[in-house]
Amino acid sequence: MPSAHIDTFARDNLPPAEQQPVFLFELPELQFPEQLNCASELLDKHVAEGRGGRICIRSPKVQWTYADLQDKANRIAQVLVRDMGVVPGNRVLLHAPNNPMMVACWFAVVKAGAIAVATMPLLRAKELKAVIDKAEIRHALCDASLSAEMQSAALQCPVLEKIRHFNYEGPDSLEAAMVRQSPEFTNVNTAADDTCIIAFTSGTTGIPKATMHFHRDVMAICACWPRHVLRPTQDDVFIGSPPLAFTFGLGGLVLFPMSVGASTVLLEKAGPPQLLDGVQEFGATVLVTAPTSYRTLAPRGIELRKTGLRLCVSAGEALPASTRTLWREATGIELIDGIGATEMLHIFISADAAHAKPGATGTVVPGYQACIMDDQGNPVPPGTVGKLAVRGPTGCRYLADARQTSYVRKGWNFTGDAYLMDADGYFFYQARTDDMIVSAGYNIASPEVEEALMLHPAVAECAVIGSADEERGQIVHAYVALRPGHEGNDAMKKTLQDFVKATIAPYKYPRAIDFVAMLPRTQTGKLQRFKLRDTA
Repeated sequence: MPSAHIDTFARDNLPPAEQQPVFLFELPELQFPEQLNCASELLDKHVAEGRGGRICIRSPKVQWTYADLQDKANRIAQVLVRDMGVVPGNRVLLHAPNNPMMVACWFAVVKAGAIAVATMPLLRAKELKAVIDKAEIRHALCDASLSAEMQSAALQCPVLEKIRHFNYEGPDSLEAAMVRQSPEFTNVNTAADDTCIIAFTSGTTGIPKATMHFHRDVMAICACWPRHVLRPTQDDVFIGSPPLAFTFGLGGLVLFPMSVGASTVLLEKAGPPQLLDGVQEFGATVLVTAPTSYRTLAPRGIELRKTGLRLCVSAGEALPASTRTLWREATGIELIDGIGATEMLHIFISADAAHAKPGATGTVVPGYQACIMDDQGNPVPPGTVGKLAVRGPTGCRYLADARQTSYVRKGWNFTGDAYLMDADGYFFYQARTDDMIVSAGYNIASPEVEEALMLHPAVAECAVIGSADEERGQIVHAYVALRPGHEGNDAMKKTLQDFVKATIAPYKYPRAIDFVAMLPRTQTGKLQRFKLRDTA
């Protein structure tokens, strides 16, 4: 397709065609035109068709309609092009918490035909430098509250030429520049396969991987999981915790609500207390967060039952069956589980509340295919544990990264998860493939032991890893945070060990238990097992 990119960096650094996955566009809603700008479809279309007055973004400080967001995005796009010299194909770093200006900046970058590179608010200068260097970023838009780390990174990155800060009232602020610009902007007529976002994996360890996604990819994820599984309406109000720099957050809090003309609540701090307050204050009907938050919020079930909350989405890490049950009993709402990946952009296996099966993530989302493979890349029968492989309208395209050939094999995306599929096509998570513990010849999945421990009333949360052992190769090693009123001593260790032996096969019990105040997690809520391995 004819690219609109003047700066061809992204296209030049795509993996070779033979290293890319097979892409599927079998659904009618996945037939995209050759020229496509996703900002036109997600934002401008609503205004053009008379829905500009509908509320789009809610926050503790401001409330914007779709027309308001379009006005802001158009003015920022003018600043990018006229003041900062951005041309189609340039990468623009976005560094901010979840707030309305972050969304306006994202749409401005996409309108200008540039590539949005959103980063987590908690990143330090060293981590920002890695992103800037990898994506060769010349321009940045940064929330003023995060300026210190941004400026520190800029001093180490000669390639970064221009930064504008927003959410402050200085004469050199982005807002001051916006006032001088026209509220009109003609979107760049990008190709459907022009890159519009580069998303860095939140990763557990090692050098972060940069994934490239096209305009058609953004529209494809809106056409698949939300349409066929979540099924929101234009009257829904979304709220959640994942950062917009995380593709789970971008989809769940911006793309999906806007694809149906709904509204979203953006909270800069979105821990369980803030989510509860937000659901009550803004009348949220769709909650998007990780299992950890649901466990913490469950004791407030009586309060949540009095709100309009109707759909609750869990992703970001595996959902324990005990958490699903706890949430349903507390709120009366069945969780919608799902697995996605930054490489795939969003969720590809899930089930709605009516079709949830205990312990299962769900079935394949329409538009995608999935199967379980053995180590040689051959499909295995139902009921067999193996490697999860997926393909569909989205897929892995690492930016200039040799790890492409590990993720994509024989046209399939191998997510790094161990799963089994039952005879009904439901997929059951076992572990990350590197979280399988091999002890005395037995394969033991960390999440299964964690689930057993979580059933004990004294356990608030836990994590299980394999620790080296001369006799057994590895042993099951649990890190346990206890609920208030319980003491982490030898007696409690034996209690928990006996409990696990009585709950699952005895050989899976944790031979070592350490009691901790809390578990290490990423900003997106993912458990960082590698830190526990380092400790062990």
